[in-house]
Amino acid sequence: MEQLIYAIILLPLFGFVFNGLFGKRLPKNVVGALASLMVFAPFCIALGIFSGFTAGSQPIIINAFEWFKVGNISVPFGFQIDQLSLMMALIITGIGSLIHLYSIGYMKEDPGFSRFFAYLNLFIFSMLLLVLGNNYLILFIGWEGVGVCSYLLIGFWFKNWDYGKAARKAFIMNRIGDLGLLIGIFLIANQFGAVDYLTVRNASANFDVDAPILIFICASLFIGAIGKSAQFPLFTWLPDAMAGPTPVSALIHAATMVTAGIYLVVRTNFLYTLTPTVQEGILFIGLVTAAIAAFMALRQNDIKKVLAYSTVSQLGFMFVALGLGAYTTAMFHLMTHAFFKALLFLGSGSVIHAMSGEQDMRLMGGLKSKIPVTHITFLIGTLAISGFPLLSGMISKDEILAAAFAKAPWIWATLFIVAAMTACYMFRLYYLTFHGNFRGTKEQEQHLHESPMNMTIPLIALAVLSIVGGFINLPHYIGHGNYAKLAGWLQPVLAQRSWDAQEALLSSLSFNTEMILMAATVLMFFGVWLWMKKKYSSLDRMPLAENEFTGWERLSARKLYIDEIYNVLFVKFVEGLGRAGKMFDKDILDPAVEFIGTGAEDSGHAMKRLQNGNTETYILIMALAIGIILIVNFPLI
Repeated sequence: MEQLIYAIILLPLFGFVFNGLFGKRLPKNVVGALASLMVFAPFCIALGIFSGFTAGSQPIIINAFEWFKVGNISVPFGFQIDQLSLMMALIITGIGSLIHLYSIGYMKEDPGFSRFFAYLNLFIFSMLLLVLGNNYLILFIGWEGVGVCSYLLIGFWFKNWDYGKAARKAFIMNRIGDLGLLIGIFLIANQFGAVDYLTVRNASANFDVDAPILIFICASLFIGAIGKSAQFPLFTWLPDAMAGPTPVSALIHAATMVTAGIYLVVRTNFLYTLTPTVQEGILFIGLVTAAIAAFMALRQNDIKKVLAYSTVSQLGFMFVALGLGAYTTAMFHLMTHAFFKALLFLGSGSVIHAMSGEQDMRLMGGLKSKIPVTHITFLIGTLAISGFPLLSGMISKDEILAAAFAKAPWIWATLFIVAAMTACYMFRLYYLTFHGNFRGTKEQEQHLHESPMNMTIPLIALAVLSIVGGFINLPHYIGHGNYAKLAGWLQPVLAQRSWDAQEALLSSLSFNTEMILMAATVLMFFGVWLWMKKKYSSLDRMPLAENEFTGWERLSARKLYIDEIYNVLFVKFVEGLGRAGKMFDKDILDPAVEFIGTGAEDSGHAMKRLQNGNTETYILIMALAIGIILIVNFPLI
């Protein structure tokens, strides 16, 4: 087992080193195949470990070596294999393998081909370190690693100034959250005398509910989750991150990196269950994020920007589930979201590939006959995220809605409206892209073609997962107690208090109530679908540009002016401090330094007259000095 775990983690690192050093000298097919193999092999190993694991299996701890020791705190460099880490490892390596295969075709003409795959492998290594480590400090190493990889991949085409700015924005906003995470880890070490998960979990039973120090610890950790998982107010970096190549959007900003915050909260469920005050804050932040991101997506014209705001909104759904205490429900939606959102991003990449790099949906249309495989798979992803009955997205989202209704009907109503907006912007995207008449240029129309097999095979695989993935966690209303396969599988990861609270929440609704709630979401879905189809399927005019919208549409297109507000409140303020510092340097500090230098130089010139090399002058000075000494000390003599 120890050797297998090392292989899972080190193979992607080997791919990064090898392609980073020798990739430029090798054929592109060899580079792509090697990088893909370094992710697919860990997936096979993780799948093998998974097949031998059961819902009742105890965590397997592998301590490689003692990392360091400070006082009574010993920090091992080790790994923990349990139900949660295995689930995350399978998602990371499984989705990662498909995206690596897709990237071989998507990036084949790019001069930075080997560098791109080296970065992808490094990202997979960092993400695996994050989810497989057995303590918070190893998690932090992986956390920072994926942050660095995100910076490198968002700014991959660094010669474009705007792409470089987007990369810096992502890096800086993530650092804000990372500070909170680091403070939380330091406090855990101080309060528990350890940073490994099992020790902290066992010691947490000694604390009272809503103990002030636990509130501070959980709030600090949640700040880290806000930054990494793009929640309000630290969410504006993720839409700008679409500057990177589309496979980057699929891997980092849909399926893996942005879910690190969800993983952190679920991994620390034993503390969050003891801090209902922080859980209320998580619930509120998740609701606000889900709502405003969905509103912003309604009138975006860039196909990737729509999906980016959709990702932020869906992450908000997951945080609502965490705030409700429905941890396995959040993980369920995390998994299904990885399937259909990776599919949608890769599908958008196939569209962009066919459109010669065009991303504006206003210039698309009528593509369903030109790229049929992309069209069918993209439609499946759209139906899944929008809530088509029995597809993966509907089942996982329905469970969140049921938990929300059990908590408070107003929370359900808010999420219901957000789910309706989700269907609106996704069907708008689908119909503007694939239906109606083609609105692009003649050159683009002549270039239209289906993507190669190494790009369409991942689309088909993800489409299948988007269809059947929901049945991994049977709908909770089929039966309570051991109500779902995934929930039962993850039960050992949850503290008993967390599991009991989740069971009580999801079991509090009657079967009839759940059927009524599900019927409402299904009716809403078909109502929105028919409305959007009528409005956009045969659109005979060019959709408005973002600067032509008015009213609420303008607010949506301009993203509620949040970027502009941040620019005034923070960017301009920091720039002002920089200008003030420059003035201080130029007008005060520099003259002061120059005065000191000039004074030293002038005193040097004065002393130079005395140090003239004349022996008689030196003897005279010595005699005068002796005379002065004798005169001063005469009373003592």
